[in-house]
Amino acid sequence: MKAIWHSLNVSLDQLNEMGTSTMAACLGMEFTEIGPDYLRMMMPVDQRTVQPYGLLHGGASAALAETIGSVGSGLIIDPAKSICVGMEINANHIRGVRSGYVHAFAKPLHMGATSHVWDIRITDDEHRLVCVSRLTVAILAKK
Repeated sequence: MKAIWHSLNVSLDQLNEMGTSTMAACLGMEFTEIGPDYLRMMMPVDQRTVQPYGLLHGGASAALAETIGSVGSGLIIDPAKSICVGMEINANHIRGVRSGYVHAFAKPLHMGATSHVWDIRITDDEHRLVCVSRLTVAILAKK
């Protein structure tokens, strides 16, 4: 399979370094794999990411989905010509998680000139589906 990324010289270390001083770092998100047409990322389920009942906060799942999809679009576009911004996100929360990690897998459904649509699946440590998210990213001309 041919890689979809604009540059093939991106490492996990570089992706994780990009998140320094961002919400991703505050929530403990970490990229774990770059495939030819997908990304994987994980996030701890701890005091930073749970709601008062001790369950993974839906907003933390949405932040994980937005992060992985937005970074994915950023890797597809030519950064000299375009920028990308999240336009719409939806998240269906299927299973509660109290501890461990959640793992996001993101793959584009559509890669157009003006928008990308990402399918993001979040699972727990036992590979059980926790959240299904769809993210639409707008591709804008750089000014």
